[in-house]
Amino acid sequence: MDKKFINFFPNNKIYLLTIAGLLAVVFYYNLYIGIAGLLVFGYIVLYHLKFSRIRRKEWNRFVEDLSTNLDVAGRNTLSKIPIPLVIVDSKGFVLWVNSVFSGIASKNVYGKNVNTFIKDFNIQKILDKNGGQFDKVKVEKEIYNILASPVEVGEDKQGKNYIILLYFINKTDYYTMHETYNEKKPVVALIEVDNFDEVNKSTEEIYRPALIAEIDNRINAFAVSIESVSRKYDDTKYIAVMENRFLNQLIEKKFDILDDFRGIDVGNKMPVTLSIGIGENGESFSKIHQNAIAAKDLALGRGGDQAVIKDGDKFSFYGGKSKEVEKRTRVKARVIAHAIAGLIDQSQEIIIMGHDSPDIDSLGAAIGMYRGCKLREKNAYILLNSVNDSIVKIVDKLNKSKEHQGMFINNEAAMQKAQRDPLIIVCDVHRKSFVEYPELLDKVSNIVIIDHHRKSVDFIENATISYIEPYASSSCELVTEILQYMNEKPQLHELEAQALMAGIYVDTKNYTFKTGVRTFEAAGFLRRMGANLIEVRKLFADDFETYVERSKLVASAEITNGIAISIHRGLVKNSLITPQAADELLKIEGIEASFVLTEMGNDIIISGRSLGDINVQLILETIGGGGHMTIAGAKILNVSIDEAKQMLLDSINNYLKESDKK
Repeated sequence: MDKKFINFFPNNKIYLLTIAGLLAVVFYYNLYIGIAGLLVFGYIVLYHLKFSRIRRKEWNRFVEDLSTNLDVAGRNTLSKIPIPLVIVDSKGFVLWVNSVFSGIASKNVYGKNVNTFIKDFNIQKILDKNGGQFDKVKVEKEIYNILASPVEVGEDKQGKNYIILLYFINKTDYYTMHETYNEKKPVVALIEVDNFDEVNKSTEEIYRPALIAEIDNRINAFAVSIESVSRKYDDTKYIAVMENRFLNQLIEKKFDILDDFRGIDVGNKMPVTLSIGIGENGESFSKIHQNAIAAKDLALGRGGDQAVIKDGDKFSFYGGKSKEVEKRTRVKARVIAHAIAGLIDQSQEIIIMGHDSPDIDSLGAAIGMYRGCKLREKNAYILLNSVNDSIVKIVDKLNKSKEHQGMFINNEAAMQKAQRDPLIIVCDVHRKSFVEYPELLDKVSNIVIIDHHRKSVDFIENATISYIEPYASSSCELVTEILQYMNEKPQLHELEAQALMAGIYVDTKNYTFKTGVRTFEAAGFLRRMGANLIEVRKLFADDFETYVERSKLVASAEITNGIAISIHRGLVKNSLITPQAADELLKIEGIEASFVLTEMGNDIIISGRSLGDINVQLILETIGGGGHMTIAGAKILNVSIDEAKQMLLDSINNYLKESDKK
């Protein structure tokens, strides 16, 4: 019957009331007919009551039969379901298992908690989400995915009660196949003896053939140990193709081949170091090879003596414990200088910038490149938004110099000039997120990078020229060399020479760290250009309050395992205090590395220093920092100083554990 019609006449009582009303009218007009109608009406009422009672009984019997049948079907289904099934209560204890599960479990699990055979089983989480799934659960020798389905069974004073049905889906074949596939995947390794020229020169001529033979033998032995196909395709370069299972072994051993090669001793006076780039999980062999190339370039850019794995966009680093050895050649500096000069000549304007919160090395390198552009008769500008304590004195001198009026511009002016596609020269930084104005890099087509920090993962990828030399003492040293080849007769203003000299002076800690022959050659050129070391030192002279505050930082340091950690709470009057205190701590006997933390608004700045045995760059890199083996820094955003200290301690402990220094 139409639902609307049923709704119009909801039940039989309406009919009976209607008939009763009509009978009353009949009685009014004719008594006899009304009596006859009343008798018929009485019969209808009696029949209706009897029929309704019979229908209710039939309906109740139907519902009871249906419930019984469902209960029987449910029990039969649970007991005869062809997959393993376990029922647990709301506390995780096993109530019942079917025969299939009993067949795969060697022990009786009745009454035991489900966590005894399913790790991290969270009852509350399953109830909150009304179900859940656990992947790769091993029961005996088989591997299962488990589907959890909660069922409400009642309610008491404590709340609703549930039982949870656990269905075990056998995935042994899938996981076995997946594991086999992962183990068999091809991996490409590119191996390079990164300091061969230096080692070869340090070895007497009669021992050089033995050195080369020893390197080849060890590479071949390494290739055999990982069952790889290997070839030597250059004097110092090798390629190996292996299965992924051997890569996992190398990772477990933390690439002990690096230590093995440093132990080569056949008359060489320097240890042999390797740079290894490994590519995996590419869409094709070509992509895997490209990953390996990128990984090896990154290993070399970080100073060598390490292995880098590139898995898609993810990089992993191993090794990197050796000090950088100066191995740059003037040939490369000359080639880079000529290439940069060509880009400058093609550009109408040049914008030069360093990293945010610039130091004297960043600004000094920018000033040097500014002069290089001016000598080629091009308009150049240095992007500088704010002045901090480390550069305030040299900036004041430049602002008072007529020769340097209009040198500095801010972000707004730089963005306006970006409409004309200027050349961008980035100094003392290669990480996009660390530059003075990252958005500017997306507006131009030509970018030049000049930096001396170890290469990081988030480097600027679209650079036209990338001159990253971790073997150099400073970016100012690199720029000084470039200037000598960019122009036949380079001339520097006295302030410019002092700025470049100051950058070298600070980053070498007064010519004590990372100072090579090339460093002194650059300093000699700057001295001829008018740089005065006494005037340079005056740029960093402290007032009495700064000296006292730095001394308090040194005195409050905590020293553990030869590592000193000091904390400055509250506003820092002079931003130089943090790195200077880290330097001062290294002068104390027994301290091999130092870290100083200071607050800057909602962020924490960390300066790390080392005498060389501890790699502060590796320690700070794990918390977002970077730098060199002996000089590094980090900026941690939106954390308290105590949280930053704990992050630093965790990173130090991990480093010491991996380096076996504890």
